Amino acid sequence: MAENPKYFDERYDVIVIGGALAGLASALTLAKKGKKVLVLEQHNLPGGVATSFVRRGIEIEGTLHEMMSIGPKECPLKIRKFFDEMGVDIEWLRVPDAYRFVDGVKGTDVVVHPGDHGNFETPAKEIADACGDKDGKLYEKILRLLNLCNTVYNSVNILSVTHMSKVQMLLKHPEFVKTAGYSAKEVIDTFDLPQEAVDILAAYWIYVGDVLENLPFTVWAVLMADYLGYGSYVPRKFSHEMSLKMAEAAIKMGAQVEFGQRVDKILVKNGHVEGVRTAQGQEIKARYVVCSSYPDKAYTQMIEPKEAVPEGAIKFVNAKTIGVTCFSVVMLLDKSPEELGIKDYSTFYAAEGMDLDRIWKEASTSGPYNYVTSICTNLANPEASPKGTCIYSITMLPRPEGWFGVTEENYEELKLKNANHFIDLESKRLGVSLRDHILELIVEAPPTISHYTGAYQGSIYGYMHTMDDHIVARLQMSEKENYIQGLSFAGAHQISGDGMGPAVTNGRKGAKIILDMMEEDEKEGK
Repeated sequence: MAENPKYFDERYDVIVIGGALAGLASALTLAKKGKKVLVLEQHNLPGGVATSFVRRGIEIEGTLHEMMSIGPKECPLKIRKFFDEMGVDIEWLRVPDAYRFVDGVKGTDVVVHPGDHGNFETPAKEIADACGDKDGKLYEKILRLLNLCNTVYNSVNILSVTHMSKVQMLLKHPEFVKTAGYSAKEVIDTFDLPQEAVDILAAYWIYVGDVLENLPFTVWAVLMADYLGYGSYVPRKFSHEMSLKMAEAAIKMGAQVEFGQRVDKILVKNGHVEGVRTAQGQEIKARYVVCSSYPDKAYTQMIEPKEAVPEGAIKFVNAKTIGVTCFSVVMLLDKSPEELGIKDYSTFYAAEGMDLDRIWKEASTSGPYNYVTSICTNLANPEASPKGTCIYSITMLPRPEGWFGVTEENYEELKLKNANHFIDLESKRLGVSLRDHILELIVEAPPTISHYTGAYQGSIYGYMHTMDDHIVARLQMSEKENYIQGLSFAGAHQISGDGMGPAVTNGRKGAKIILDMMEEDEKEGK
């Protein structure tokens, strides 16, 4: 065992492995409760994928498209409220539209705008009008569906922090209970909508990484209610601003945050966590650990001794399906959005039609992909790049297994094939040759994610929300999944699943589990 450097104390209440959004949210929550917290981050900066990079002296957003659960100052939603409570001061910019949806086969082309404070009249009207609604009946159906989404969304926000019996749930949250066992497709089908309307409403599926037939209605409802009822936001100074300010706030609260410190082992004795060992060999004592690494990695590679891993933990990870990874082309262009004819912040483009079965099969390959989402950062943040330029990204979230066959020899070929395809696809849709205007180009492929973050299989979205494993089941089973006393997890693989907003929520949940364990140990005199 290497001798501990002077900057490590002999013991901490909690060690947080990973300084990305979830880990920092855990640290903030625990430090606010007066716990002595140490955050160990393997990189030289916080944030994980919530980061940015600099090209030609210009900072460019690395990954964030939009944040949910923010809301305006006068009506803050849970993530803004949490940041405010923790002293994390971020200037939020509201994204002007929800999305534009373009079907390259049917010719559907509609811009959908969000409502305010849970009002869905605007998006319902725009979707209905795009489908040729003559008598207002389609508008009424879509509005009822979106209001149902909002009811379920409000229930999830309550139930995620309030324990209730099944009888209490049924009495207080009947719509949540009635729809919890059904897929998004099954519930949408009861509204008897034309396929064109369903296609428009299905656009966001890429952000949860599963098609409507297998996607729990609960998850889809939360996504639709948040984005279409309240709108989305981005930080003026990109996602890395969140990471840095969360780290700064944690330090102000007394947490110790150390960079360049990779944790290799979580040490367990008599069934209880007792500390960690870093890659440099330092052993640091703590009876509680919040781990940002996937349980797949933690239970198979990090727990020491290996015999401390219960059989149930291995069964748990083997029963999970890893969520999607990311392929993205990010460009700095030499003209403004107006000069290039780019009018929309966010566009979902189904170049070969909105056939989700075909798109899903395509997503399980190494590409090329024909369902993409494009983002023009400057249309939400005009100062994102110098005047006369703009930042434009094109993204698909494929399945990890499509990239299992990547080798050192074919990696560049696969990467360039997809990047060129994306650029040609969007150039055709926009009617402008994007490649003629590229100042800088960055390609983010699944191996990029895996290499940079260490995320299992390059996944950015934790475990898939499926009909067999989604937020309702996870809420009911969360206490039974703490296989090692003193260990909890924080990341996309936690209860709420994917996205930067949910990552913050998952970090808070990981901290809450630790606080409950501390209380339990105290009662038992441990």
